[in-house]
Amino acid sequence: MSLLVVGSVAFDSVETPFGKVEEVLGGSAMYFSTAASYFTDVNLVAVVGDDFPEEPIEFLKKRNVDTTGLHCVEGKTFRWKGRYGYDLNEAHTLDTQLNVFSDFAPELPEDYRDADFAFLANIDPVLQLEVLEQVNNPTFVAADTMNFWIEGKLNELKAVLERVDMLVINEGEARELSGEPNMVKAAEKIRAMGPTFVVIKRGEYGALLFANDQVFFAPAYPLESVFDPTGAGDTFAGGMIGYLARRGAVGDIESLRLSTVVGCVMASFVVEDFSFDAMRELDDERILQRFKDFHDLISFNPLHSLQ
Repeated sequence: MSLLVVGSVAFDSVETPFGKVEEVLGGSAMYFSTAASYFTDVNLVAVVGDDFPEEPIEFLKKRNVDTTGLHCVEGKTFRWKGRYGYDLNEAHTLDTQLNVFSDFAPELPEDYRDADFAFLANIDPVLQLEVLEQVNNPTFVAADTMNFWIEGKLNELKAVLERVDMLVINEGEARELSGEPNMVKAAEKIRAMGPTFVVIKRGEYGALLFANDQVFFAPAYPLESVFDPTGAGDTFAGGMIGYLARRGAVGDIESLRLSTVVGCVMASFVVEDFSFDAMRELDDERILQRFKDFHDLISFNPLHSLQ
């Protein structure tokens, strides 16, 4: 199954209690496509400036990510600078320079338009709608968003929600979008806006999947060292949607549950280093082993007596 992602590619400068890096690779599309590439082929649409190096493009190609839709234009690549305290669930933005991303107008190559699966990363909902107009008849569309768009372009965002199958957002965004502090009620209200499925990312506490009348919780994998949570949510989404595309089954609850766990597994790798460096040498064997470890972490015998 072909998977399309439309989002950002950026240079990030990040400071956490465990270190600091300057102008490392980042951006929603970069994290998503890298994670998803372990499960299916990915078609990436984004924009970079003429200061963007060739090495990351070659890295993506080696991971079977088609970069035909990665447009290079004159100017500087999008840059973001942020800081995390010991609460790694909250990023404090210090500086944002949109640069060429400010004029980003997603234009899908012709062979991208027949994508079976599509992920609309955290970009302006107006641009997300433009992408939806260009894809022909995708089997499954998922989207992400953020508080900035909820506050500034709510009507456009609601138009997107009417046309997607799944929304992937964090707890704060779910509360703001729904007006509900309780996650179960929040998901119910969001699903009434259009998406059949809602996934709420909870950072170091895992993720909640709301599908029809069922709720599934996948905890975050416990790690001894967490260096940088930047991109963990996009990596989670990449693992989840990539796995769904691999299975080609989007309606059955078992596939959705497994995909949520896979998302948590992939996110557990990326936070172990800055940028997505921990993903560069990742292989299928390590992913499978952590998946098995994850199963051992959460499995129990429900038939055992409580008496």
